[in-house]
Amino acid sequence: MLPQVSELEALLNEQIAEHQRLLKHLQSQQAAMKLFDLKAMDIAKNGQEASRLRILSLESKCRAIVLQVARAQGKQGNLTIAEVAALCPLQSASLLRQRALLKDLMKQIADHAGISGKLARAVLGHLNLVVRLLAGAVGKGGLYTKNGVPQMSGRIGVMEAVG
Repeated sequence: MLPQVSELEALLNEQIAEHQRLLKHLQSQQAAMKLFDLKAMDIAKNGQEASRLRILSLESKCRAIVLQVARAQGKQGNLTIAEVAALCPLQSASLLRQRALLKDLMKQIADHAGISGKLARAVLGHLNLVVRLLAGAVGKGGLYTKNGVPQMSGRIGVMEAVG
């Protein structure tokens, strides 16, 4: 048993915990997007960014440990978790279980991020349309009241707003 493998297991546990936190942030962001709660969306975004940075840090530590394991076993290049598990049969089941859990969390995160992205694109599309409608209506010359406020027609047609 290599001491680096135990350290790798600990780092994988930390990665799993961090991925679970990231998933919770994504879920809370999605809920805030449904309610259009800007403050909650901002809090969730900040939490996601912090989790991403911690995940990157943990990932670089894992890569360094895997490289140490590879050197200790006389292997060249980067090893996968499955290859490390094959080299260390005592911790094999634990490493493969952690790997499976981490892959499952990553899939859930990708699914939630995809849904949030689609929702954000839809909202931005609608906002873009509103801005174009307003810009078209305001951009045309018109009459002004005595107070200097532009006088607009009661209804703006689609062709007038887009054109």
